[in-house]
Amino acid sequence: MFIPKLYRSDDYDVMKEIIKENSFALLISSVDKIRATHAMMMLNEDHPEQIYIESHISRANPQAKVLKNGDEVLCDFLGAHTYISSSWYDHVNVSTWNYEAVQIYGTVELMNNDELYNHLEKLTSIYEKPQQCPMFVKDMGKEFIEKEMKGAFGLKILPTEIHIKQKLSQNRKEADFENIISQLENSEDTNSRQIAEKMKLIKK
Repeated sequence: MFIPKLYRSDDYDVMKEIIKENSFALLISSVDKIRATHAMMMLNEDHPEQIYIESHISRANPQAKVLKNGDEVLCDFLGAHTYISSSWYDHVNVSTWNYEAVQIYGTVELMNNDELYNHLEKLTSIYEKPQQCPMFVKDMGKEFIEKEMKGAFGLKILPTEIHIKQKLSQNRKEADFENIISQLENSEDTNSRQIAEKMKLIKK
């Protein structure tokens, strides 16, 4: 991912927020050919000195058939994003796109059965908690879960490179910057309003 200095961030809290809010991301590998799978991912911070990404894909997936310990993969998270019209500037210029993104390169470490079980338990808990009648892993019975696990390929991605990008009109003068925020706030698009909030945060 190309990141001009103006849009580069080293704020890990921003990274965590982007991953948390956009956890259905791309797992990309090039072991035998370029492959990409959309997968649920979560950041494991049990050991702050070595954070990593947890994920799982179908064992029937061709990507799962070639990945092994030590292989390099790329996890690609696209955050809020929206179109920026050049009509919002007080001068002639080109339109663009504002967005946040995180890319994490890392090495694969395959999960054992216990790790996969714990991963599924944590992941399910996150998304079931807000449900009216939540169905947690413990409610399904260990025997059932272990049977279903046979079709899952669990993996940990240990980061080797972390890239955080916030392209939020930092290159615009104040009047144009404020007008962009105003235009986005008045949009019916959720992403547009999210980007407006992100822009206000970086201004502080």
